[in-house]
Amino acid sequence: MQPVEIKKVPEECAAGEPNLRTLQVRPCFLFLNFLLIIMALYQLKPASRSLFIQFLGADSLPYVWIGSAVVMGALIFWYHRLVGCYSRVRVVFGSCLLFGALLVLFRLLFRHPHPATATAFYIFVDILGVVLVEQFWSLTNSIYSTREGKAWYGFIGTGGLLGGVIGGGAAALILNFTPLQTPDLLLVAAGIILFILLLTWVMGRLGIYREVVNRGHPTRFKGGWRTLQQNRYLLLIAGILLLAQLVDPIVEYQFLKTVEVQFAELEARTTFLSAFFGVLGMVSIAVNLAITPLVHRYFGVIVGLLAQPLALGACSLGFFAHPTLLFGAAAKISDRGLSYSINRASKELLYVPIDSVLIYQAKAWIDMFGYRLFKIFGSFVILIFTQWLPFPVGVPQLSWFTFGICLLWILLIAAIRREYLKFA
Repeated sequence: MQPVEIKKVPEECAAGEPNLRTLQVRPCFLFLNFLLIIMALYQLKPASRSLFIQFLGADSLPYVWIGSAVVMGALIFWYHRLVGCYSRVRVVFGSCLLFGALLVLFRLLFRHPHPATATAFYIFVDILGVVLVEQFWSLTNSIYSTREGKAWYGFIGTGGLLGGVIGGGAAALILNFTPLQTPDLLLVAAGIILFILLLTWVMGRLGIYREVVNRGHPTRFKGGWRTLQQNRYLLLIAGILLLAQLVDPIVEYQFLKTVEVQFAELEARTTFLSAFFGVLGMVSIAVNLAITPLVHRYFGVIVGLLAQPLALGACSLGFFAHPTLLFGAAAKISDRGLSYSINRASKELLYVPIDSVLIYQAKAWIDMFGYRLFKIFGSFVILIFTQWLPFPVGVPQLSWFTFGICLLWILLIAAIRREYLKFA
């Protein structure tokens, strides 16, 4: 029997025009909402990275990544309890007000900067990004059926990619052509977040957030790791995703360490990082629109999955041979740029043959525990081999770890190909 879908109307969404839900107006609102979220985040990411390097240095980055993962892991349970007590729309309102106020507070604290402030701000930006994106997709998933989601999620997700381009480019222009400095980007982001709050209120009043609840799906996280253990196909998917998370801090460390050497001055470093994140977004959009559909149509999902480890492995060898900003940036783009585009689309297609309940349970474990755990592992790899060993290795030598992980990544893709073809 097919699960029954019922409509639940939150108090904030009781008014408005229900017909908007059936029009293309709804995905356009969501496109704009996601664009603004990522735009605000890309005002803050270059600022947080640049300020942290300024006061603590790139060598301290693995420590803050470990701290961020631990804090986020502790907060995620509290956040899910909060969502269980209040409607999603109210939680968005409260989060936006809290984040806006904290950004103003951080801006005041940066009048007399301190390493502790830079550390707290870095962790805060990581949490802000996870919470706002989680809230957005939680609300979006609650108002779309599976059939509607397949039709519109690609369009809505492109809003986030465009937001990265606009946010990074705008931050670079602000620093280059106005008297504003790096800490002032916090106030720009606060203004965008308050606009997100207003937009969410408008969407609620228009009836866009009328929820569709699928009773066939579990509502709580349970059995995630056991689900993976009992399903070889899901276990292989988890291995591919977690290897990507393991290699991410290594590539990020090499890139930011090179940026630190190349740009000693705070404003120049923030400007470069802002422009770089804009370029990263443009690469993701170009791959998403021009390359991903062709690869999937003519070569299939497995070739799409191979794009990221092949490109990243090649760029890591390039960085080892020539540890310059060019190859560091190329490795970073091949990692995140392809992760946000062809790899994400290919990954989602892997889930299509799997029962929706199993997908929910597997994703819950991967998102809530696996990603943070493997980022901590990657951070410890950096610390052990660059700082804790009696004979530490140099930053370029870390590329051998990246290359080795990419080889294992490719082997897992070859293994999952056999499983995937059974469903095809």
